[in-house]
Amino acid sequence: MLDKRKFYINGQWVAPETAHDHEVINPSTEESCAVISLGSAADTDKAAAAARAAFEPWMNTPKAERLALLEKLLEVYNRRADDMAEAISLEMGAPIDMSKQQQVTTGAFHIKTFIETFKDFQFDRMLGDHAPLDRILMEPIGVVGMITPWNWPMNQIALKVIPAMATGCTMILKPSEIAPLSGLLFAEIVDEAGFPAGVFNLINGDGPGVGTQLSGHAEVDMISFTGSTRAGIAIQKNAADTNKRVSLELGGKGANLVFADADEKAVKRGVLRCMNNTGQSCNAPTRMLVEASIYDQAVEIAAEAANKITVGPASEQGRHIGPVVSEAQYNKIQGLIEKGIDEGARLVAGGLGRPEGVNRGYFVRPTVFADVNNQMTIAREEIFGPVLSIITFGSEEEAIEIANDTPYGLTDYVQTQDAEKASRVARRLRAGMVEMNGYSRSAGAPFGGYKQSGNGREGGIWGLEDFLEVKSVSGWAAE
Repeated sequence: MLDKRKFYINGQWVAPETAHDHEVINPSTEESCAVISLGSAADTDKAAAAARAAFEPWMNTPKAERLALLEKLLEVYNRRADDMAEAISLEMGAPIDMSKQQQVTTGAFHIKTFIETFKDFQFDRMLGDHAPLDRILMEPIGVVGMITPWNWPMNQIALKVIPAMATGCTMILKPSEIAPLSGLLFAEIVDEAGFPAGVFNLINGDGPGVGTQLSGHAEVDMISFTGSTRAGIAIQKNAADTNKRVSLELGGKGANLVFADADEKAVKRGVLRCMNNTGQSCNAPTRMLVEASIYDQAVEIAAEAANKITVGPASEQGRHIGPVVSEAQYNKIQGLIEKGIDEGARLVAGGLGRPEGVNRGYFVRPTVFADVNNQMTIAREEIFGPVLSIITFGSEEEAIEIANDTPYGLTDYVQTQDAEKASRVARRLRAGMVEMNGYSRSAGAPFGGYKQSGNGREGGIWGLEDFLEVKSVSGWAAE
């Protein structure tokens, strides 16, 4: 079992102030694979003090020097890609091939994209031709507390840490205590890249402990959080007393609108997208809204696609999906599958219990419900597992109404070969992101949602600006 009890504070690996061991569970085997420490208020104070002391020197470090360090970080990250893939696979159950091809590469993708965006980013700007003596100065907000989830660990760490570093902020990262090994490895990468002490700090802990300490800490100027809506609300309330900025990327219940004129692969594509990462993605299209004239055919295709998805241990190579991350997550998903059955949805694939022949590990059967209405629990709550709900609609207007009838608003999907309809529908969907006809959003596109899906945007220029304050200056005559 791996011993990962130390924290990374002020450029050093240090023991916690108070011992508080926490076992990391391999979800494929249900056995302990590592032990970490959960931090205390004293650890949080130490990390905050280090970040505060490093802030002014770091914000005044020339842009070219910060850029060079980010480029070095990317070099080290790529060199340690296999180590990172193994850590993610072990801690949260992503199959090793998927971990290498998707989990790790999302981190590299975001680091590279931020580097390119940062090169051309202007921190000092003219207000306009009408105001030659006015300047708008974009300045780092200060010390940032970052709380990241277990489902796409490098995706979320890169989306927060890299733009904060680039803009001159210092930070304290609290990765998920369920899947902390990748975060600890990332700290090793930062250390090897040579960032000044105190710029990046990592302490492990849980939400009620370190998470609460960070969100209420007087020396923390901003919280950037990705996780559940419930936790996001608690963080905002706790942060209110110190009036810090809070950026939230929360849950989702994405609608995938499949019109009768969709391409022939649309339904299968939607199923596979829903089940990817074992359904543990906030932007998964978990509600498939299908036009009535093709509904029966779509249900048949979806069931067939789900039944062909294989499930297996994360350590094995292949295109299967792995376990869900924990016993608590497994039990939650089982309860919601049972709720779907009890409320009258028609089970057409998967169902309760582990896949056939599996008696250990948090494995869930790829599940599809048909004849769902949008008031059923499985259509309202974020399940965060490989469970798809299919709902029928009769008109474009009804499809939009159903899609928007949710407390969430993260990512919706549109499948139609009518370009005018696609654009018309995309404009009316109340979501931060819309993906159409299988096209992924490009590098630098903003990630974030409406309503209870959050309030910030990550990625590209928006990701940099999220960590900046705006200073308006008059009488500028420096040039």
